[in-house]
Amino acid sequence: MKRIFVYFFCVVLLIIGCNDANNTKHPKGIEHIVIIGIDGLSPDGIRTASTPVMDKMIVNGTVKWDVRTVLPSSSSPNWMSMISGAGPEQHGVIDNDWEKTDRSLPPVIMDDEDIFPTIFQVIRNNYPNGKIGAVYNWKGFGRLFEKKAVNYDTTSASVDTTVSLFTDYIKNEKPLFAFIQMDHVDHAGHTYGHGSEEYYKAVSKADSLIGKIVEGIHEAGIEENTLVIITADHGGKGYGHGGATPEEAEIAMIFNGKDVKKGYKVQQPVYTYDLAATIAFALNITPPYAWIGRPLKSAFEGFSEPSNLFNGKKIIAAPVIYPKAHLYQEAGGLYLDTPAVVKITSADAKSVIRYTLNGSEPDSTSKIFTQSFEVDTTTVVKAKCFDSSGNESLTSTGYFRIAKSNNDMGLNASFFTGKDWKVLPSFGHLMPEHNWISNEIELDRNQILPMMQPGNDVFGVVFQGYIDIKNPGKYTFFISSDDGSRLYIDGKEVVNNDGSHGVVSKSDDIELTSGKHSIVVNYFNAEGGFWLDVFYEGPGVTKQIVPANVLSHTK
Repeated sequence: MKRIFVYFFCVVLLIIGCNDANNTKHPKGIEHIVIIGIDGLSPDGIRTASTPVMDKMIVNGTVKWDVRTVLPSSSSPNWMSMISGAGPEQHGVIDNDWEKTDRSLPPVIMDDEDIFPTIFQVIRNNYPNGKIGAVYNWKGFGRLFEKKAVNYDTTSASVDTTVSLFTDYIKNEKPLFAFIQMDHVDHAGHTYGHGSEEYYKAVSKADSLIGKIVEGIHEAGIEENTLVIITADHGGKGYGHGGATPEEAEIAMIFNGKDVKKGYKVQQPVYTYDLAATIAFALNITPPYAWIGRPLKSAFEGFSEPSNLFNGKKIIAAPVIYPKAHLYQEAGGLYLDTPAVVKITSADAKSVIRYTLNGSEPDSTSKIFTQSFEVDTTTVVKAKCFDSSGNESLTSTGYFRIAKSNNDMGLNASFFTGKDWKVLPSFGHLMPEHNWISNEIELDRNQILPMMQPGNDVFGVVFQGYIDIKNPGKYTFFISSDDGSRLYIDGKEVVNNDGSHGVVSKSDDIELTSGKHSIVVNYFNAEGGFWLDVFYEGPGVTKQIVPANVLSHTK
């Protein structure tokens, strides 16, 4: 009986020890943590651009490809969420205009500097003598953390200087915690577009700068006990970000160095605010109760994925419809006097592509795509991938607009140069500088850029003409624009999307009879990138770009 008791007691101790090892222990030997934050770095940027340094760090470390940002997918809310372990609802940084002295939503708790407690202050509280530093390319990052918590705090408008200052700091001071923010990738996205050649070049430059930081860690002699995490605040779509799309609201996190698993992909859902909790976990710090972030324990040796991980359906890669989407431009295109050839491909040869031509969502019974085909009328093509395990992709959509050339097609378009516009001006009191017939309601960059004054991004465009309605009933019009826009039918304002903002979509309804109705779209650009799309749907019309075949400049 005594032996049985001893055996039972040992088993209990072993179980307790195993549970404790899996649930309460922390990584051992991490003495330095370096966070490399790259503004606007998307997963696509890492996968597509030449990034040998990050590629090597992924192979020798851990990656999570689909980290979800907070919304809006803009810089201040997400940088703050990353360093504060909480979302905008808790820390109160809801947009890029936030200031401590000008905020609409106070944080749920405040520290001595009147902001929600960040990882900088939490580390300082636990390591009073630790060396903590922040170097940032975007000056606005500096207003998000506690100044008293850092020993080193500096900024530079040059990304090269920013990295040089950061690398020297690491080599000279060997800090406990150091955070760098680079801004040039986001700048390339706004200037040239996410997915453009220039954007990928900026990502490659970021990769080379990461290489310099890694070399600095090596030269400092702290490589063996340093944890490096590469992250971003948001991705991007077209020339901006801030919206709720995977392109904008998903980023990657790369873990490398001390105690990190090699060649591992994190399975658990991860959010930007989990970063601060992970840093605290790596340093054996208990985070503030107000934080909602959870540590990515599974990125470290000796830790498994959460036992209660929900293993539901996986979202597989979506098919690509050609001509494929680029920047904000949707897949498909306008075809005059010729049919369109529809081609669809899948990233996974084992998955099946199913598609529809009537705007309905493809399902497991929809037609299987086997080869390219032609469409000779305006058609909305939707496609999804399905694998043998029952998983499916998001829907890809292509808008193919087929029209026959005639003297009436297209809308009258007028271009106006502006100055300091924050809302749409009264175009009736202004003189247009350029006039043309536009086949559709679109802003062709190759046409618009030569019209703009050098050094002045402010301009407006007015489209006016007629839209032909075949079936009477309620129609919904949608405007996506960067910056402001308004849509009028028969002189009545239907959609108001005015103001200075990134790509925002607004919609509203109107009852229309069959026949031609006047349509006017007013648009203005306040600064930087510009975009405009107009969609509609109604009786017998699936949601689609308003096509050229229903537009005319004469009644």
